[in-house]
Amino acid sequence: MNYQFQFNTVFAAWPLLLKGTWITVQLSLTATVLGLLVAIACAWGKTSGPAWLRFVVNAYIEVIRNTPFLVQLFFFFFALPSLGLRWSPYTAALTAMVVNLGAYAAEIVRAGIESIPKGQIEAGRALNLRPTQIFRFIILKPALKAIYPALTSQFILLMLSSAVVSVISADDLTSVAANLQSQTFRSFEIYIVVAGIYLALAVSFSALFKLIYQRTLNYPDRR
Repeated sequence: MNYQFQFNTVFAAWPLLLKGTWITVQLSLTATVLGLLVAIACAWGKTSGPAWLRFVVNAYIEVIRNTPFLVQLFFFFFALPSLGLRWSPYTAALTAMVVNLGAYAAEIVRAGIESIPKGQIEAGRALNLRPTQIFRFIILKPALKAIYPALTSQFILLMLSSAVVSVISADDLTSVAANLQSQTFRSFEIYIVVAGIYLALAVSFSALFKLIYQRTLNYPDRR
């Protein structure tokens, strides 16, 4: 094997790799926040909403969870513009990620909500709390503690899956890697470095989420 490794050509492009890494992180964090809001709304609609709303939420979840993310991404970037809705690759990628995460996280949040004992809800009603107060303080907060590990794992999966958005020319880390590969033809070196960056991001965020849990959610369960 006479292959000569040349990582210097990859490291010379560190500003581009850093920019791609930041866009990946920014895209993933923004999609997580918005997707979690969608998930909470859908979980509420599925557990407490009227029949028509439950039907709409169930249809949304089933469609998203049973179709590939790549197809969803193409739908937002290629199909919707044919109806007059045009947006940038970044906006299309963000929208697809929010819609995808919202469907998956909705089931996680719903499971957390349904794990709350009915007695706690009845106690809130006995205290004359409004339905929004009961949902926010008695249902949602304990539920988030129970589902926090699953939600953080979903974020890591979302961040890693964001590599797919490079196919619509969104300027994420994988897109930068593809451009560098076409310029330098050092595929092995580039993707080894990019894989290392994704691994470092996943490990770093896992440690951060663990610290957040210990600081904010690691309180005694008094059910």
